Amino acid sequence: MAYIVALTGGIGSGKSTIADAFARLGVAIVDADVIARQVVEPGSPALAAISAHFGNKMLLGDGSLNRSALRQRIFSHPDEKTWLNQLLHPLIHQETQRQLAQVDGPYALWVVPLLVENHLQDRADRVLVVDVDNETQLARTIARDGISRQQAQDILSAQATREQRLAVADDVIDNSGTAQGIEPYVAALHRRYLELAMPETRQD
Repeated sequence: MAYIVALTGGIGSGKSTIADAFARLGVAIVDADVIARQVVEPGSPALAAISAHFGNKMLLGDGSLNRSALRQRIFSHPDEKTWLNQLLHPLIHQETQRQLAQVDGPYALWVVPLLVENHLQDRADRVLVVDVDNETQLARTIARDGISRQQAQDILSAQATREQRLAVADDVIDNSGTAQGIEPYVAALHRRYLELAMPETRQD
């Protein structure tokens, strides 16, 4: 198994920007959000279970998951969110482990938005937190998703706090600037992770 660096951050922090910068350096990316979409693709057992549980209104015309309807349903019904998590989390974990096992580079970047919320930090060798202030998070989320400030604030409030994420961080990257300005920081972290992933420096 490759050395695993978990990348996390709140909504609007720019995790994808950082992950893309690592990918340009040849780092293998295993993205929990991508996997979460894969396990509910049309024809999947998980999507059939969701449709059976919540009804066909959770499906769009093309047979894919109506994410907006599902999000609204579980946001106001905690028991339904629990049911959904119990269905999806084992599938996501299984696929994550499969993809991590296939990484042939020295280390993998595991992108996990809800790392802290789901207490997954111990499954990584190192944790990198993408950090921005709350106002930046709100502005980026509103611009990206076309939602109201209150909706963005609700999402932010449902996630771990900035302080909770920083408490588990081994490394922190400030992503409040431009994408171009982040490259030197990513390159420096990449060199550090290559060193840490070398067999003689690993603790496992």
